Formats: sequence, structure tokens, C-alpha cells
Amino acid sequence: MAKRLKIYTKTGDSGTTSLFGGERVDKSSARINAYGTVDELNSIIGVIVAFKPDGKIAEKLLRVQSELFALGSGLATPASVKVKIPRVGASNIKRLEREIDIWSLKLPQLKNFILPGGSVVGSHLHMARTVARRAERAIVELANSEKINKLDLIYINRLSDWFFTLARYANQVDGNKEVVWKGRG
Repeated sequence: MAKRLKIYTKTGDSGTTSLFGGERVDKSSARINAYGTVDELNSIIGVIVAFKPDGKIAEKLLRVQSELFALGSGLATPASVKVKIPRVGASNIKRLEREIDIWSLKLPQLKNFILPGGSVVGSHLHMARTVARRAERAIVELANSEKINKLDLIYINRLSDWFFTLARYANQVDGNKEVVWKGRG
């Protein structure tokens, strides 16, 4: 019988973890926070896909999950480590922009802020947007202290816009009206 690899290593029991390349860092480091928040976002997408959104939406979400794995692996790799890993690039950003533009043409023009919500899928897409914004803040914090791929920051910024637009589009597909924020009255 083949020996099974254990999921636990016990090497992180003291509050440190290994980056890609072997360097050990505190689990509270900016780098761990950045790619950990990207991982959280990826998990939220998994929840959204479990709700079985429209097939084309599900396809795009699965693609973004793969892109987030590339983003996370890039964030987990210090610039000093010379190894080829998948990274998000300009083509990923352009595709997000094209999709935002296509969905926007099918949506009413925004004249007011809208409240996050709608269908189960739409509501969770709004949640994904907020976690993408938190990931962006974590990546900015990391970039303030260490060298990162500059496209990582652009990608996550565009992705939060993508989630916002997709949430609106998914709500429209599901027949949910947007609720306008009334402000002070």
C-alpha cells in the first residue's frame, strides 16, 4: 500500500509558513494576508458556482478562479525567487474589461448608488466584490513594502469592477430589480 501524504505538516504550529521558494515568514505578514484574501475570494466564487448560476456566468467564474490561483501563486512568490510560475497578465485584464463593457451595454445606466443584494447569485457576487476590494487593499499594503508584479494590482482592481457589473447582470437575468440607495431620505 502506498504511503499517503498527510495534509498537516506541523511546521506552521509556531505561527510561520513557507513561501514559494522556501522562505519562512510570519502568518501575519503582508504577503500572507494578500494571498490569503485572494484565496478567500476564490472560495466565495466556489460558493457562487454551487448556486448554479446561468451557464455562461458559471464558465466565467471558473475561469476567474483559475486566474486567482495564478494571482495567489504570484503573491506567494517573493521577487527574489527566480522561478517560472503562472501570472495574471495584460490579456486577463483586457478580457475583464471586455466583459464589463458587454454586460454594461445590457444594463440600465447607473444614475444613483444601488444597494448590494438581489438574487442569491447576485448578492454573493456583491460579496465577492467587497472581498476583491479587501484583497486589493492587502496587495497595496504588500506593494508598499515589497516588489510585486504591477499587473497583480491592476487585475484585482478591475476584478472588483467585474464583480459589481456581473452582480447587476446576474440580477437582471434573474429578474431582480435594483434597489436605489435613498441617502438621507
